Amino acid sequence: MQKYYLAIDIGASSGRHILGSKVDGKIHLEEVYRFENGLEQRNGHLCWNIPKLFEEIKNGMRECKKLGKVPTSMGIDTWGVDFVLLDKDSNILGDTIGYRDHRTNGMDKHVYEKISLEKLYERTGIQKQIFNTIYQLMAIKMQAPEILEEAEDLIMIPDYFHFLLTGNKLSEYTNATTTQLVNVNTKDWDYELIDLLGYKRSIFNPLSTPGTVVGNLTKAVAEEVGFDCQVILPATHDTGSAVLAAPANDDDFLYISSGTWSLMGIESKQPYCSQLSMEHNLTNEGGYEYRFRFLKNIMGLWMIQNVKHELGDIYSYAELCAMAAKEDGFKSRVDVNDSCFLAPANMTEEIKRYCRDTNQEEPTTPGQLAAIIYNSLAESYGETVKEIEKVTGRTYSRIHIIGGGSNAGYLNELTAKATGKKVYAGPTEATAIGNLIVQMIKDKEFASLEEARACIYESFDVKEISLS
Repeated sequence: MQKYYLAIDIGASSGRHILGSKVDGKIHLEEVYRFENGLEQRNGHLCWNIPKLFEEIKNGMRECKKLGKVPTSMGIDTWGVDFVLLDKDSNILGDTIGYRDHRTNGMDKHVYEKISLEKLYERTGIQKQIFNTIYQLMAIKMQAPEILEEAEDLIMIPDYFHFLLTGNKLSEYTNATTTQLVNVNTKDWDYELIDLLGYKRSIFNPLSTPGTVVGNLTKAVAEEVGFDCQVILPATHDTGSAVLAAPANDDDFLYISSGTWSLMGIESKQPYCSQLSMEHNLTNEGGYEYRFRFLKNIMGLWMIQNVKHELGDIYSYAELCAMAAKEDGFKSRVDVNDSCFLAPANMTEEIKRYCRDTNQEEPTTPGQLAAIIYNSLAESYGETVKEIEKVTGRTYSRIHIIGGGSNAGYLNELTAKATGKKVYAGPTEATAIGNLIVQMIKDKEFASLEEARACIYESFDVKEISLS
């Protein structure tokens, strides 16, 4: 009888249910459901609609039942840093405010009154991003302390969905590291740091690693979706799952998990917490089997996604890439990591403003806008390669681009030129694949991550980018 595994991958703009199975020695994927996601304005803040997302999770599970493809197990991954606070009755306190909200502006100063940025990096290995959980909690402490006082649990978004499915509250390690509250050496919550910042240590549940069984569906959920199955922790941070799908087993490559964000880095058995690493804003996020994802957050395709929408969605991404290629001589560039591009009211106008402020030619056509974004991204990749190689003291021969952005052929070519590295693109569904293989390793479909990665290489189209 065919075994199925269900990965529910929820990103900032959409979510999907993907069934995975092993067919003739290869991994087979089937998307069974897709739904929209996005931040909504509520009480003056950008918030996630958690009840709606959970209904969509169950809707997709019902589709599996309709197809007669009931999964043996399932797991959910999402973006990092965001969380819910629960009261004594496990109800959400306040709104679930998203990381692009401006409530964290200035909160870094309050954190640094308690601990310097240098000491914080030394303890956690995590780059400074003003939206990290550590600053979000400081915002709550400063703006709504009664919520923090009433809280009984802090649960990251995917862990909360797992709780709704099973009734069990687990905190998964890879996503927890994005809070900037996990000690890079102990690989556990840094309770001394938590106490120092005045957060309640009791709200932080013990950490569990990918592959841990959360439990079976509650009776109520099982009746709603029409079946029961085990819930297994994947790497619940979507980048943690995506990196697992890098189709390589050596240590001579960099990856770019290319989507709304571009996460560029290496997989390492040791963290890099030097002053130089901190100055380059590189981060040591937790990975499967306590590997470290030593990487840099780069703004990614968020910028082109916004511009596409602002143009009325009349062009496909492929068309925007083609138009950008025709504007190869357009020389204006932006710093894709500038905070002005994090959540602008209008991305197109923000790019034009940046060009004016830096005395560069303003874009006037969709092709020029796209050319600025893609070329600026590639140049950022080139700089990041140099930074990573400088910090690690070694060079890497190639780059594996995984995730949805691996389809952006023009950007991939620019990346090869900007980095001077061999570039390979694929698989596209990296996050879902990484989620699935953790479940499949748990169920002994694969003996190890190495065996699973070898199968990924054989199962999916991985293209070498030709510059000819």
